[in-house]
Amino acid sequence: MSKSIKVALAGAGAFGIKHLDGIKNIDGVEVVSLISRDLEKTKEVADKYGIKHITTDLNESLALKEVDAVILCTPTQMHADQTTACLKAGKHVQVEIPLCDIYAEGQAVASLAKSSGLVAMCGHTRRFNPSHQYVHNKIKAGEFNIQQMDVQTYFFRRTNMNALGQARSWTDHLLWHHAAHTVDLFAYQAGSPIVKANAVQGPIHPALGIAMDMSIQLQAANGAICTLSLSFNNDGPLGTYFRYIGDTGTYLARYDDLFTGKEEKIDVSQVAVSMNGIELQDREFFAAIKEGREPNSSVASVLDCYRVLHDLEQQLAK
Repeated sequence: MSKSIKVALAGAGAFGIKHLDGIKNIDGVEVVSLISRDLEKTKEVADKYGIKHITTDLNESLALKEVDAVILCTPTQMHADQTTACLKAGKHVQVEIPLCDIYAEGQAVASLAKSSGLVAMCGHTRRFNPSHQYVHNKIKAGEFNIQQMDVQTYFFRRTNMNALGQARSWTDHLLWHHAAHTVDLFAYQAGSPIVKANAVQGPIHPALGIAMDMSIQLQAANGAICTLSLSFNNDGPLGTYFRYIGDTGTYLARYDDLFTGKEEKIDVSQVAVSMNGIELQDREFFAAIKEGREPNSSVASVLDCYRVLHDLEQQLAK
């Protein structure tokens, strides 16, 4: 594909804007349609980024012949259905994490993606962050093997707010959204499927209807283990912090910063063409379209993560 890739982006909130900022740095890509619920706010964002077509209806954008690909930054509960709609409309699609919150729906999407011949990718950003890419490169080179990962994912969200502090129209979820990042990254970095998974959760929030605290244990087929702590109740330092304990060293990943176990900072600025994980994720999506290949974090490659989340959900329901 030599022509410019024309993109429709659904979701003009915090994450949609992250994608728009990343796409600005990618040659040969143009966002031509913006879809979101609030037309006035959508127009404000569209004007800022020079996007001519706006709508509240995804189907209107899918009907545009010029649109080659769609990026979905919409509420979790819409992901599987909207991904299906994009594929049926003949559009390449990247859906933000999570692919689904019902495993059977994710399986159906994966089956459709396989038969469509289109690029179908899920936004598992941790695979693309330079800090985690650095560790992955060490693993691929045979210089490091994971024995254990300890991960903390902490937010302070006792009300239904997004990353920009704006009210959400839907409810986020520790298991299906935030745990998905680590479940997938652990299997990806270990190079081995997850064969054991256990979870416990704290009290259900009376208004939000979700657990605000959760603890998950994982084991890969090769013996590596992972412990994940998640909270929406944490009134302190926020974010996700990773400790890789391996056979030849320890690495601490804090967003795009990476340190040794002795807190010596590692320069990861040359790992990729950008330090922005979302931009790198988008670059992979568009490169896969142009090259006619399966992308890293394709729907097919991340599906097993959702099998694990499904199993954990069944445990927590007992």
